[in-house]
Amino acid sequence: MVSTRPATARGREGARRPPAAIGVLMLETGFPRPVGDLGNPNGFDFPLLYERAAGATVARVVSRRAEGLVGPFVAAGERLIGRGACAIVTSCGFLALHQRALADALPVPVATSSLLQVAWANALLARGRRCGVITFDADALGPEHLEAVGAPRDTPIVGMPASGELRTTIDRDLATLENARVREEVIAAGRELLARDRSVGAVVLECTNLPPHAGSLRTALGLPVFDGRTLLEWLWRAHQR
Repeated sequence: MVSTRPATARGREGARRPPAAIGVLMLETGFPRPVGDLGNPNGFDFPLLYERAAGATVARVVSRRAEGLVGPFVAAGERLIGRGACAIVTSCGFLALHQRALADALPVPVATSSLLQVAWANALLARGRRCGVITFDADALGPEHLEAVGAPRDTPIVGMPASGELRTTIDRDLATLENARVREEVIAAGRELLARDRSVGAVVLECTNLPPHAGSLRTALGLPVFDGRTLLEWLWRAHQR
């Protein structure tokens, strides 16, 4: 008979294990995380666990390609697994570069970046249509990041404005964030993406700080939008169902 008990399990010695959750590898930041951001557990209908990777600043991960940080991310991932994480995501899409290293090092599924969804979205679209990307920093996101997660190296990319609200808040690690301004920046970036490449038929938001504005972008563009939240929910549903 199939058991209908909750997912809480017991180990070999009968000790109760913590309930399953999705683990989130966080950078060392202090800027606001509005609802919808992967760094804010509110708004998700399943449990999230958080651990910071020592030394993982935005500058080191984005501009310096997270060099020397695989070890701290693995250590943080192991702590999450010890606390009950059944799968792991990260709070920065630029960690796509280390998808293979982190997946190989940890015994649960690891999704380092929403960019994993670019290849999936492309498979859904008609010939002649392709997925585009809106990223935190277009100058730092290169073909290597895309290739590391199986996405085409020539994927169309538009970045958030360097002097805009989001970039300024994150780069300076400020304590306040004007969400309305960020929403305007995201919609403007989406329109620029479509203006540059008329073949774009879906959008992936690389930055995990952008999901709060995905709904507004879908409405503005009339296209499907994938982000860190859709990736996280996919992982959770796959585990639970």
